[in-house]
Amino acid sequence: MYEIRLHGRGGQGAVLASGLLAAGVVAAGKFAVAIPSFGFERRGAPVAAFVRIDTREIRRMTNITNPDCVLCIDPTVSRTVDIFAGLRPGGTLVQASASAPGEIQVPPTVATVGVCNAVRIAMDIFGRPITNTLMLGALARTTGEVELDALESALAASELRDAGLDQNIEALRRGYAETVVHVVDARRVVQ
Repeated sequence: MYEIRLHGRGGQGAVLASGLLAAGVVAAGKFAVAIPSFGFERRGAPVAAFVRIDTREIRRMTNITNPDCVLCIDPTVSRTVDIFAGLRPGGTLVQASASAPGEIQVPPTVATVGVCNAVRIAMDIFGRPITNTLMLGALARTTGEVELDALESALAASELRDAGLDQNIEALRRGYAETVVHVVDARRVVQ
């Protein structure tokens, strides 16, 4: 089972992204479950969502405390939340950031870093810093857990089909194409 924890801020679409990711994985023939986390979140407050991926049926519906991958769709949320808490050794970070992958400070549990300058791209496409679909493309590029065409299918079937579908598909593709992947230490990669 591959477990992903998504971090963002209220209003950025982290929960929507988790649902789209799960739908894309299912479209590709695997099993997935998206688990939103709701509480006192408000626009701009840190939020989290969770996705489990497997080749067999998933029954566990709890929050993910020890993810294989952390997807952070906001470049500032790591200043207020420990996004690396519980990350498994050999883990992956997919980060929205204008920094180069080697410039991002990561704990020893991180073996692979994927970085996408998602805010800049989102401003180009949407005129707003909404990075969720961009970062799904970055996740696909960094982890290989879901194919880009499966995510496009999930987008086409989603609520976004009536509101900016073409822009979101462009964002997904640019997120994939413009993500830089860096292996921090090949010895830490768990096969």
